[in-house]
Amino acid sequence: MNAPSVAAPLPAEARKPARLKAMLTTYRVPLSILALCILPWLLPSKALAVNVLIYGVVCVGYNLLFGYTGLLSFGHAAFFGAGAYITGIAIGQFGVPWYLAVLMGVAGGAVLAFIIGGMSTRTRGIYFSMVTLALAQLVYYVALQASSWTGGENGLRGFTVNRFNLFGLDINFLDPVNKYYVLMVFAALALWLVSRILNSPFGAAIEAIRENERRARTCGYDVERTKLLAFTLSGTICALGGTMSALHLAFVPLESMHYLTSGMIVMMTLLGGASSFFGPFIGALVFLLMEDVFSLWTSHWQIIVGSIFVLFVLFLPKGIWGTFLSRVVR
Repeated sequence: MNAPSVAAPLPAEARKPARLKAMLTTYRVPLSILALCILPWLLPSKALAVNVLIYGVVCVGYNLLFGYTGLLSFGHAAFFGAGAYITGIAIGQFGVPWYLAVLMGVAGGAVLAFIIGGMSTRTRGIYFSMVTLALAQLVYYVALQASSWTGGENGLRGFTVNRFNLFGLDINFLDPVNKYYVLMVFAALALWLVSRILNSPFGAAIEAIRENERRARTCGYDVERTKLLAFTLSGTICALGGTMSALHLAFVPLESMHYLTSGMIVMMTLLGGASSFFGPFIGALVFLLMEDVFSLWTSHWQIIVGSIFVLFVLFLPKGIWGTFLSRVVR
């Protein structure tokens, strides 16, 4: 009889990347928060750091649907804008405290995502993408026409949060550093929530749908309900990014609901790396840095950014962070 085979131990040079990958997976939330803590001290301005934080949260929410569930939506600007508008209206027109306004913005985005998701997840492939685009544009034109509430083409103004009271601390929210770290609390909550989702049986279900929807259905998964829940959770996190944007700018532009914003969210996610945990923040950072630099050179900076994006899609299809994980951390 042949002796039972014993797997040979990995060489030392192979064990190091394996340990690094395990560490990045196990401690991905605290490591991501640590990276975000030092971000404002590495960038040219604190305002740029805040924008990276906001759009990073939005892309984290979008990545839950696109990267992990495999559904390409062109309408997530609707949830981003809905969260921002509801928060601004609650504060400016009804005098609601900021924390309740944030909850209302997130809840409103979740309801809108449930409604749009209920209609769009009945379709597949490019039809799903087109339905999300059409429904998001419908929401955009509703915001445009409801000018008494939203300000129409001029956007929503007339609300400002000057101070935050957190756990007995009175924080000057107009200070850029204070603003960044207050908003980072929301980003940390979003990262923790997404990590919990991905580590749950539901996370395994959405990844199974991404890999092979027919096989997932055969295995007994309720594919339609799972897609709808993933869409709703994704839109909820995007709405949280919208509330952060409203608090930051004290202004909600109508363009926050435009399909160009949806396209920007898709680009950021792909640049960083879809289906990678920290990739959305890397994508938001790279996109906003390119916008910040190239817009100083020319008013047609979108042409340069678009060309770079095409190169990334062709030669780095996994994005920046995704390529790093696949090539360096094996």
